[in-house]
Formats: sequence, structure tokens, C-alpha cells
Amino acid sequence: MTDCLIVVRGVEYNDVARIHYLRGMKAKQKPVFNKRIFWDVNFEQIDYDAKANFVIERVFERGDVEDIRQCRRYYGDEKVTEALLKAKYLPLHTIYFASAVIDKPIEEFRCYILRQLNPELFPY
Repeated sequence: MTDCLIVVRGVEYNDVARIHYLRGMKAKQKPVFNKRIFWDVNFEQIDYDAKANFVIERVFERGDVEDIRQCRRYYGDEKVTEALLKAKYLPLHTIYFASAVIDKPIEEFRCYILRQLNPELFPY
């Protein structure tokens, strides 16, 4: 016996069910960010999927609360957490903010570790 119950026009029933399921799924809507966040790049040509780490870092650095909500909604908490923990540079206030949002200690952030390894000059 085969797993296929019905064959419709040469397509197995399982394939038909998969097609209907995929048609019912909505495409992931791109987030709407404020243009001021991406002031130095062409805003209309940003590829949100290919440059996810750049977008996440920039939104947390320069975005407001609604921008951060949309970023987390689009990428998911796992991707946002991974991108922020692996970021090479974030301002200190962004590190503390991101630490509170993703509930991770600042010692786990790569940018914090790099900052500790390369201290700034003493301002005197």
C-alpha cells in the first residue's frame, strides 16, 4: 500500500494538501522602520533577510520602542539574541539596554568583552 490516498491530475494528495497549506500562509511582512535609523544607507534597497545582523544592531542602537518591537516580531527573539550577543561593536548604553531586553548578562556580549580588552585612555 502507498501513503497516497488520491491522485489528482498526476499529483498525489499529500502534495495537493501541501500546496493548499502554502497558499494559505501569508508572506512575512517586512517591518516598517523609521528612515532616520538607516540614514547612511539606501533605505529602499535594504535586504532585511541577508543583512539581518546589521538591521538588528542598528535598530537597537538608534530605534525607538516601536522599531524594536517590530524588529523582534520580524526576526524572532532567538535571532535577535544571537545577533546582539555576537555584535562586534555596540555603544555602552545599547549594551545595557539590550541586556535588559534579552535578559542576558552583559558579560556574554562579545562587544562588551572586546571593550574590556581594549580600554580607553584615561581622561585627565
